[in-house]
Amino acid sequence: MSVAALPAPVRSDFPTGFVWGAATAAYQIEGAAAEGGRSPSIWDTFSRTPGKVRNGDTGDIACDHYHRYREDVALMAELGLGAYRFSLSWPRVRPGGTGPANETGLDFYDRLVDELLGKGITPVVTLYHWDLPQALEDAGGWLDRETAYRFAEYAALAARRLGDRVPTWTTLNEPWCSAFLGYGSGVHAPGRTSPVEALTAHHHLLLAHGLGTAALRAELPSSAQVSLTLNLAAVRPAGRTPADLDAARRIDGLANRIFLDPVFKGSYPADVLADTAHVTDWGFVHDGDLAEISRPIDSLGINYYTPTVVGADDPSDPAPRQDGHAGEISPWPADEGVRFVPAEGSRTAMGWPVDADGLYELLTRLRDELPGVPLLVTENGAAYDDYSDPSGAVHDPERVAYLHGHLDAVRRAAADGVPVGGYFLWSLLDNFEWSFGYGKRFGMVHVDFASQRRTPKDSARWYAEVIRTGRLPEE
Repeated sequence: MSVAALPAPVRSDFPTGFVWGAATAAYQIEGAAAEGGRSPSIWDTFSRTPGKVRNGDTGDIACDHYHRYREDVALMAELGLGAYRFSLSWPRVRPGGTGPANETGLDFYDRLVDELLGKGITPVVTLYHWDLPQALEDAGGWLDRETAYRFAEYAALAARRLGDRVPTWTTLNEPWCSAFLGYGSGVHAPGRTSPVEALTAHHHLLLAHGLGTAALRAELPSSAQVSLTLNLAAVRPAGRTPADLDAARRIDGLANRIFLDPVFKGSYPADVLADTAHVTDWGFVHDGDLAEISRPIDSLGINYYTPTVVGADDPSDPAPRQDGHAGEISPWPADEGVRFVPAEGSRTAMGWPVDADGLYELLTRLRDELPGVPLLVTENGAAYDDYSDPSGAVHDPERVAYLHGHLDAVRRAAADGVPVGGYFLWSLLDNFEWSFGYGKRFGMVHVDFASQRRTPKDSARWYAEVIRTGRLPEE
């Protein structure tokens, strides 16, 4: 197991010791952007750039978790969470990205970890959830391989301070988004739009993972677990023509194998290198990089929300070409001739199709391709247009249905031999949803951002009952 579990009653629907949790990210909930020695991150800069974030929203206050963490931990305990996955703010721990640790910033995480442990909740730390210190971006960001070495130094500082109490550490969250949305389509910070820069950033993020893994191993107790979290895609061809199948192969390479192969095989897929040869010669890969990237890890985190359906582009089709993500510029390097097809079914407030079978497909694929690697569902959830009714209650039946379907997919996968050891609902709180600002609500706890009042939604009570019993209700 990759996360220490609390003693629990016998689980009839899920594996023994299955870990139940929820997840958040620092910039999305902490606020206190200019307090305690924290320096600006790329998201502070990006959110202040006109037109980048809806309504000009920023994470300056967010959910004010920096000041309200005790209240939030009490909520977690009330809901019965066994683990809490949260990220550290790099610019809070090491302002500017270099130099000594900021003791005030680490003090905050000390208090948070102790508060969690005092409530019987296991802390699960993510080191990087997209908030690169702006000073490092000014020096080149993820286009500069030196940033990977600065990450390893930051990882060591954090592990040295918190490693005696935090049993599970994740290096990166969704490096696909950091690279391809941040440097490819530009809809995430730092807002660059270059296919070659997206691939360069991708490689340096993976190098940071490898170097960070080594730094963590050097500082943590031998019992500590080190992991990586990927937003792998359940890629499906729109049809069975050779061109459709080839489109699916290409996107699978850029979504999945471009991460899995370096991390678990120590090499990049030959077909991905060939597909992108007209974009870059991959000269940013240095001797020894892949050995660093493929250092063994203890578990793999999977973030899943919706499937990806692709086919061959039809030049005669007058419909606008989809890119698979919000934005006018495709995040996918070398996706010429690929058409992204909207999947069928109901949709969330993000416009994402609801398809729990995609999660089952991913988990069983990883069982077969990575035998023996423990898996965790580290993010899964949905945004809906939730509101507080006159009585103060927040009813969200669509989210309850979404969670039921996806937890059933996890249950089926476990029954079919997938070594899945836990589930972290995204998200604990409504929060700053990146380029969507505060307009999208993923939380199982409603947040009134004006008053900062927290109200557990119906989905929170439903999830708490699943945790308590270990069983999914029939409906």
